Amino acid sequence: MPLRVAVIGAGAAGLCALKHLTARPSAFTALGFELTSNVGGTWVYTEDTGLDRNGLPIHSSVYKNMTTNLPVEVMAFPDFPFNENLPSFVKHTDVCQYLTDYTDRFHLRDHIRFNTLVELVEPETMQADRTTWHLRTRNVTDPTCGLEDHKFDCVMVCNGHYAEPLVCSLPGQSQFKGLVMHSHDYRHPEVFSDMNVLCLGAGPSGRDISIEMAPFAKQVYLSHKKNKGLQAPLPTNLRQTAAVASLKPDSAVLTTGEELLLDAFITCTGYLYTFPFLAPSCHVKVEDKRVTPLYKHILHTEYTSLAFIGLCHKILPFPQFDCQIRFCLAAWDGSMELPTQAEMDADTECEYKAKLATGEPHRHAHKLAGRQWEYNDELASLAGFPPLPRILQQISDNIDDERTTNVLGYKHMKVEIIAPDTYAFRKYHE
Repeated sequence: MPLRVAVIGAGAAGLCALKHLTARPSAFTALGFELTSNVGGTWVYTEDTGLDRNGLPIHSSVYKNMTTNLPVEVMAFPDFPFNENLPSFVKHTDVCQYLTDYTDRFHLRDHIRFNTLVELVEPETMQADRTTWHLRTRNVTDPTCGLEDHKFDCVMVCNGHYAEPLVCSLPGQSQFKGLVMHSHDYRHPEVFSDMNVLCLGAGPSGRDISIEMAPFAKQVYLSHKKNKGLQAPLPTNLRQTAAVASLKPDSAVLTTGEELLLDAFITCTGYLYTFPFLAPSCHVKVEDKRVTPLYKHILHTEYTSLAFIGLCHKILPFPQFDCQIRFCLAAWDGSMELPTQAEMDADTECEYKAKLATGEPHRHAHKLAGRQWEYNDELASLAGFPPLPRILQQISDNIDDERTTNVLGYKHMKVEIIAPDTYAFRKYHE
């Protein structure tokens, strides 16, 4: 009989999972659970912040004018390119439409229960070598529906990791009288007109938001701990500064001792992994942004029928989701033999210690960056599917350089694929 698989979340990872699962009806039956009424996950824009109409936290972190910091030429799923008429760097609405088109192309809607909250996932061991899963769900729009119980053979967690803000707490922060928000709640730059604003954190959100606010704000400070910072021309009223040591009622004190007058303080400090639906019996630990025990960042080493897709960061997300899902399904259908639990745990610990040895902090356990290519190739080799085209790495490395040296101009460039292994990176209308 086909394995019954639950997919939690209908963002990019969940949709990719459903596409692969439903393409193999003899091996799998799949049912997706999506908290909202739409596909797309974090790519579904909303003006709302805080809680939604159902009293649940807003999932999306997309802001009104956001454009991608990766070109669509490397963002697409391997078998479903973006519309060729789009520019390389697109609006969030284009990505959301892409995911909608993907859903319709592979007829995925009939396999998704929308407006459904997964409240509980717990293992039920029926035999020594087999675990089934009990899921409890409820419809968030119709309180008369009550709770519903489900049984599955496998569970694929695809709930994303850009919904639960990592909120910092600095000395004196409670005394600060200005506007304070996390980038999760940022929507419009006009809100900061004529203000002195400090953005804490120079990751993708911190860079993009500080640049977007510059035409409206009086002064923007981009505070971070990076040694070199952005080695590129910036707006004249955008200044990079040292880290913030503390806040006062109307200012921030830097680690250098300098004090900056402020009207607003935006923390661009990232997000947390959160799985509130997992029962303690799932034996999943999340410690300072490291999720364990996972083999290859995907499969639970004790319960290999429980998988997590999309935990890695500093990657090409959609192509890697595809690789992780194909790896997972190869383990579940038996075409790939997994090591023993002890061997998987040892492999995981070896990778983790090797990362620490390079100076990476514990919280970067799932950060891949340049390691993503070796990782993706390893998944393909182990599971027996074709590796991602190497041109993706070439373009991605080029974009990484441009994001540092051409921060104001790189999104106005066009990636032109000339041949399977050849591309050009040009200004529009060149």
